[in-house]
Amino acid sequence: MKSSDFPRASEYARYWPLDPDTVYLNHGSFGACPWYVLEKQSEYRRMLERQPVRFLIREMEERFDGSRRKVAAFVNASADDVVFVSNATAAVNTVFRSLVFHPGDEILITNHIYGACRRLMEFICDRSGAKLVEANYNFPILSPDVIVEAVIDKVTPRTRIALIDHISSPTAIIHPVERIVEELGKRGIDTMIDGAHTIGSIPLDLEKIGAAYYTANCHKWLCSPISSAILHVRADKQNQIVPLVVSHAGHEAEPFPERFFWPGTTDPSAAICAGDAIDYLSGMIPGGWPAIMEQNHLMCLRGWDIICQTLAIDPPAPSEMLASMATFPIPLPPEIKIPDYKGTEPLQDYLFREYNIELPVFYWGSPPRRFARISAQLYNSLEQYAFFSEKLSAALIKEVRG
Repeated sequence: MKSSDFPRASEYARYWPLDPDTVYLNHGSFGACPWYVLEKQSEYRRMLERQPVRFLIREMEERFDGSRRKVAAFVNASADDVVFVSNATAAVNTVFRSLVFHPGDEILITNHIYGACRRLMEFICDRSGAKLVEANYNFPILSPDVIVEAVIDKVTPRTRIALIDHISSPTAIIHPVERIVEELGKRGIDTMIDGAHTIGSIPLDLEKIGAAYYTANCHKWLCSPISSAILHVRADKQNQIVPLVVSHAGHEAEPFPERFFWPGTTDPSAAICAGDAIDYLSGMIPGGWPAIMEQNHLMCLRGWDIICQTLAIDPPAPSEMLASMATFPIPLPPEIKIPDYKGTEPLQDYLFREYNIELPVFYWGSPPRRFARISAQLYNSLEQYAFFSEKLSAALIKEVRG
């Protein structure tokens, strides 16, 4: 491929260490950390290794709590209700493995649930005798009302708790979580919100949402290093929740964040960097974080429009149900090869091998249909989405012809 044919990233790409020879449209999977934040993490690690006792015993708590308080303020939550965990999956495990379920209890999920969380729910039900109940709604989707109706329709007197995605990983749609939490609360049902893709992608107000439990990954749209996420537990629910690793503070330590502070010897640098990421990106463009969220949203919509026009498909969801990711259907191949969680779909491999395009291609639904998902971050450009849509269209034709 001629270098002149390869699309340029945006002017902001210089702030990230991403491979300039890759069209990286997959921020949603693992995020990407700017140079500055990576350098801050290296600085903390050097401090740790230079004098481990001084850093871990004498200095870490102040830095750790300072970052936690900054993230809590960013999502409008009391710092007393927020703790750091390694990722959103760990947070969901923390909550559901703390709660006690009995035979006949019902756990409500949706068919848009993240795969790892579905496996956890199956484990919880197998161990406890609880029943897993699934609310189903199609994608493409026409309105948030469809989601609310599907969830409430599955509520019974035995429903104990619901696990609802805020922005679903496979379908990338924003769920009306505030409405769902309110409706379930009227029926005496707690809700945990899996907000893995939310913080830094959409404005968050956890006090307003009011969920019993909420988790969000800091390593995605907030752009802090991998292994940083938050778990928010409403004050009236904290006595039930125990960290996955019970350590020196004990399982009943107060205040609540104390239980999670010292899970044995770990590298705290990713969590400490969450506060640095908030500060750094807020100064990257005029308007700070609100402008970043808006710019990424508009870039996502424009990229999505290019793809839909190229493939001659209708937008699968209203624009207001999208943040900084968008999923769209693509035709099934002559032979379906569904990879496991360690693998990638053949078309995804082809696009990377031939054109250095990186984004997820996957199967979802029953019967399985095939989808692709784009992400938008400041480093992306419209040229990249146009390049991708052109190469995807050609690859799909080639796939049919064999």
